[in-house]
Amino acid sequence: MSVFRPELHVTVDSGILDAAAGILRDGNAAAGDDTWHIFYQYRTGADTPSRWGHNVSEGSAFDWVECNDTVAPFGGETGVRAGSVVASDEGVDLYFTSVTEAGMSIQISRADDLDALCEDVDEDYQVDPAIRRLGDVVFDEGGFTRFRSPCVVPNWEQADDRDKGQSGWLMLAMTGEPESPQPVVLTSEDGTAWKVLGALEFDGDPGFEPENELLVAPRIIRLRDEVDSQIYDVLMFSLERRGKDTTGYVIGTLNGSVFTVAEEARRIDFGHDFTRPRSTNYTPGSITEEERLSHAYIYGLMADTGRGGDPTQEPNWSSEGWASTLTIPRRLTLQNGALYQTPPRGLPDAVADTERARLWTGLCEVPLGTKGHVKAEILDGNGDVAAVVTHSGDEISLDRLDGAPACAPLGDDDEDNITILVDSSTIEVFAGGGVVAMSSRFWPENGCSGIRVTTDGAAQILNEWHRGA
Repeated sequence: MSVFRPELHVTVDSGILDAAAGILRDGNAAAGDDTWHIFYQYRTGADTPSRWGHNVSEGSAFDWVECNDTVAPFGGETGVRAGSVVASDEGVDLYFTSVTEAGMSIQISRADDLDALCEDVDEDYQVDPAIRRLGDVVFDEGGFTRFRSPCVVPNWEQADDRDKGQSGWLMLAMTGEPESPQPVVLTSEDGTAWKVLGALEFDGDPGFEPENELLVAPRIIRLRDEVDSQIYDVLMFSLERRGKDTTGYVIGTLNGSVFTVAEEARRIDFGHDFTRPRSTNYTPGSITEEERLSHAYIYGLMADTGRGGDPTQEPNWSSEGWASTLTIPRRLTLQNGALYQTPPRGLPDAVADTERARLWTGLCEVPLGTKGHVKAEILDGNGDVAAVVTHSGDEISLDRLDGAPACAPLGDDDEDNITILVDSSTIEVFAGGGVVAMSSRFWPENGCSGIRVTTDGAAQILNEWHRGA
C-alpha cells in the first residue's frame, strides 16, 4: 500500500512532477456537468527530459484519472516545460516552452477534440494521437530572447467592456538568462501571431524590489472586488529569495506592459512548500463573464521550492517511486483589495470517500491579547504527534516539528475559523475566512490516524466538523 501518496491531490504514477502547466474546466458546474482537466510538466525519471502529462476528474476536482501524455520532446528538444492551456472554437491549444541546445521558444500543440484525449490510454508514455504540433509562436522577438513560461489569457479586452489597451489575447512570458530573468507582455488578435508590448513595469510600489529580486512565473487574472465592485487585475508571481521561492500577488490594473499598483504585494501561501501558482481557463460556454469576474481557481506545486530543492530527497521517491504533488484547487475571491482562498465545493464528501484523508473544520473564538489558542495535533499511524496547527488569535502556525514552523498573521477582523486537510503526505490549512492559506509536505510514520483538537485559555470552539475514517 502507498503510505505517502495523496488520494485527492494530483501526483504522477511514477516520476517527478515539476509544475502545473495549465488547468481547463469543461461544462456547466451548475448543471452538474463539470469536468476538470489538469496538464502538468513531469519527468519519468530523475535524469529524463521533461514532458507534459494530463489528468481528468469528472464532477469534482478530486477524483483524478491519468490520461495519455500530451507533449513530449521532439527532434532536437531536450525538454518541454510548462505553460498554459486555452480552449476556443478551434479546439484546445497547449502553449509550452520548447527547450533545445540553441535556446528556448514558445510553441503550440492543438487537440481538436478535448474528450478524445482521455480515450485509449497508453501506458508507455506515448503522446495522444489526437494532438498535433503547430510549431513556434514566439521566438526571439523585440530584442528579447529565451521566451518561456507563457501565461495566455483569451479575450482579455472583453471583461466588462473595460479597455486596458490590449487587443485580443494577452500573454505574460519570461525572457532572458536564468540569472537575470525579465517578464514581458505580449498581445495577439488570434492567439497565434504575437507582438511584444514591452517588459513588464510597475507604476507604484509593488511591495518588493523588481530590479533586485528575481520575479518568475507571472500569471494574471481579472476579478471584481466584492467590496467596491471595481474590476482589478491580479498579478501572481514567485520571487526567488535566498534559494527559496516566495509566492505573492499584486492588485492593480495592466495597461500595455505597465502594471499600475493599487495594493502592495501579499503572500499567496504561508506554508513551507508552495510555488508557481497556475490559473484556470474554461471551454467556451462553460462560464458567464460575470461568473468569471466573481471568482477564479488556482493550483500550486507542493514541493521543496527553489533552485536548491531536490525532489529525490522526498521519502516517497525512494519508497514509492514518485515525487512532488499539486495542491487541491482553491476558489479565489477579491475582497477589499485582498484575495480570499477557500477549498472548492465537495471537499467534505470527497474526504469521506477516501481511505486515509482527514478533514477538520472549526468555527472558533480566539480573543486577542488573552494568550489563548486552538491547537490541532496531526497524529501519525502510531498515535504520536507529527505536526501541529495553532491559532493564537493574531497568528496561525503550521509546525512540522522540524524546528522551522511556518507562520501567518491574522487581523482583528478576520474570522476565527480553521479548515485543515491532511491527505497522506500533504497538509493544507485555510484560516481567517480564507485570508490565509498554508501548504506543506510532511511524512507521518504509518500515515495519519487522526486530528486531535484542544483549546487553552479563553479560546473556544463554537462548532466543528470531522471527516475521514
